[in-house]
Parts: sequence; C-alpha cells; structure tokens
Amino acid sequence: MHDCELISFITAVACTIIKCFPDEELELISAAFVQLGDTLATYLVQQSMKENKCQSKLNDCN
Repeated sequence: MHDCELISFITAVACTIIKCFPDEELELISAAFVQLGDTLATYLVQQSMKENKCQSKLNDCN
C-alpha cells in the first residue's frame, strides 16, 4: 500500500467512527487506540532488542 493510500484509509476509518459514536465514546475509543499503538510499539522494540542481543552474542562468539 502506498503511503498516501494508508493515510487516506486511516482518515476514512476515523471519519466513519466519528459518524457512529458520540464525542464521549470517541474519547474512550481514541484512548484505547493510543494504548494499542503504544503496546504494539513496546512489543516491537522489545523484539528488536532481543534480536540485537542474540546477534551481539553470536558476533562475540565468532
């Protein structure tokens, strides 16, 4: 997917959600998506650190 297509898709999803929920619920939905994004980012950083640590150990042995 091209960068602009992804941005357009996300905007369209956001607009659809906005039409379906009152502002009070949008606050909770927004917070939940922020938490989801942060959790996924934390997982990816942790995986990267594990891979780098394993790679570093392999390089130390060679």
